[in-house]
Amino acid sequence: MLVDSHAHIYHHRFESDRSTMIERAREAGVGVIVMPAIDLPSIEQAVALCREYPGLYAMAAIHPSDTKDANDAVMEAVASWCNDPKVVAVGESGLDYYWDRSFDEKQHDFFRRHIRLAIEKDLPLILHNREATDDLIRILKEEKKASDRGERLRGIFHCFSGPESVIRAAEELGFLLGVGGTVTFKNSGVADLIRDVPLDRIVVETDAPFLAPSPYRGKRNEPAYVRFVAEKIAEIKDVPVDEVERITTQNAFDLFALDPSAPTLLDS
Repeated sequence: MLVDSHAHIYHHRFESDRSTMIERAREAGVGVIVMPAIDLPSIEQAVALCREYPGLYAMAAIHPSDTKDANDAVMEAVASWCNDPKVVAVGESGLDYYWDRSFDEKQHDFFRRHIRLAIEKDLPLILHNREATDDLIRILKEEKKASDRGERLRGIFHCFSGPESVIRAAEELGFLLGVGGTVTFKNSGVADLIRDVPLDRIVVETDAPFLAPSPYRGKRNEPAYVRFVAEKIAEIKDVPVDEVERITTQNAFDLFALDPSAPTLLDS
């Protein structure tokens, strides 16, 4: 069984065929899908899908690009959602310097709030990082050191694309690397970066509907395609794909504290 540890399947691009898309995931051996949030409506949508399908789980957070208009009440709502049993992580949160640098300090503030929330709720933190590596790692380390429960801090560097400093920071902080479709891109460099990273430090993901792997690059991504990611990792490491599947799935179950006896998509 495979776990897609990061897929936005509540996204409007799945409105016309969501049930058949989930059936394709099941046929590809995907038993669990974890859905990151980007704002309050997406948390609600993700949790609603969890009620509809077995093997689906949600996260709660405000995407860094959406913190520009966020306030205390928004974070209070995120914290409240973290009490829902279907919410298994705080995410995706972090820093994004690509689109708009006009509110960096607010991004920093809300990132720190999400880190503290993850520590308080004892939930993993799923990180979004775009062109902000140094600040993101610095803030993580500062918050971990400042908290008297900093040992709780753990999670995933989602959509890992380098640099090597992220690998070192992930190991030091006890975070996993989320490897997705970019590992199949010839010029991404991700394959070389993860070649020597132990499998017990990796989870697989799609980031659906974005970043589809080869041979579907440029098209809509979906959880079934996480198998292409697992197969590419197996090729890079010269191990059977079953080994990649087994270890990355166990990593995800351990991180998200999923009940191994709970129904999955493969049971439905």
